[in-house]
Parts: sequence; C-alpha cells; structure tokens
Amino acid sequence: MRVDPTAVMLMYFILPLWLLAGVADWLCHKATHIARTSGPKESFIHLLMFAEIGLPLLAAIFLDVNALIIGLMIVMFLLHEATALWDVDYAVSRRRVTPLEQHVHSFLEMIPLMAILLIVARHWPQFLALFGAGGETARFDLAWKADPLPPAYVVAALVAAFVVALLYFEELFRGVLAKRRIALSLQKASG
Repeated sequence: MRVDPTAVMLMYFILPLWLLAGVADWLCHKATHIARTSGPKESFIHLLMFAEIGLPLLAAIFLDVNALIIGLMIVMFLLHEATALWDVDYAVSRRRVTPLEQHVHSFLEMIPLMAILLIVARHWPQFLALFGAGGETARFDLAWKADPLPPAYVVAALVAAFVVALLYFEELFRGVLAKRRIALSLQKASG
C-alpha cells in the first residue's frame, strides 16, 4: 500500500497545527481581556473566520475533492483573509494585540493556504480544470469520498474542531456577559 505524503501532512500536521493555533489564539484573547475590551463583536468575527475555514475543512473530510471543492476552498480562503483584516482593524483600536498574538494570527492565516496547496497538489488535474486548462473536465458535483478517511480519524478531527469552536463560543459568551454588566453599571450610575 502506497502512502500519500500530502495526505499524511494534511491529516497529522496541518489540521492539528491549525487547531493548536486556534487554542493559542483563544488564550491570547483571554490574556488581553477581550470580553471587557473589544467584546462580543470581535468574538463573533472569530467565529465567522472559524466557519470560513471550517466549511472547506468539512468538505475535504467528507466529499470528493473536485473543481467545485477546490474553488470553494479558494473563495473561502480569500473571504477568510478579508475577515482577518476586518478583525485586526477592529481589535487594534480596542485592545492590545501582542506580538505573540500577531504571530499566532500568521499561523491561522497561512495554515489554510498550506492546506489548499497540498490539496491542489493531490488533485492537480481538477485544479487545472477549474481554470479551463489540463486534460480533465472540471467536475462540479457533490459526491461523498469514494475512499473515505478512517472513521476514528474523522471522529477525532471533528471532536477536536468542536472543542476549539466551543472555546470561541465561550469567548463570545464572556463578552456578552461583560457587555451586560457594563450596561447595568452605567444604568445604576445614571439612575
């Protein structure tokens, strides 16, 4: 049995590194008291970015990768980059974004790009077909993977991603509570 090194890198290096960077980012946010500074709006932006990368991740885990999926990945990556700019622009005017957090952000931005490049390398004919080049016809159908990933891996990956998502929801919840506390204290002070 031939082992595809790009699949191994995606499964056991890229995905775990992305999830660890997500945890590191959450810890940076917690250390800078995001709930009281930039609040729930920034946490919502973080959840949006998580979804922008999570959707292509789910597609790669469950669906046959073809021109449609590669196109989705590219579009979502570009959307993620635009959202990341919005996030930083919003955050730096409301709280301190430390050099460590900036470094973590560079991982969170480049890991999806590395994943896309490895996926493109694995599915080069469909990547070319997406742009009308190469010898294959671009496929734009949604189909389950013919050779699915090992069930234990899928479960572990989904559970780990869910845990990271819960951290960002916790961050949002803390922000909403802090915003309510501030509103209540302002009401009491003015009343």
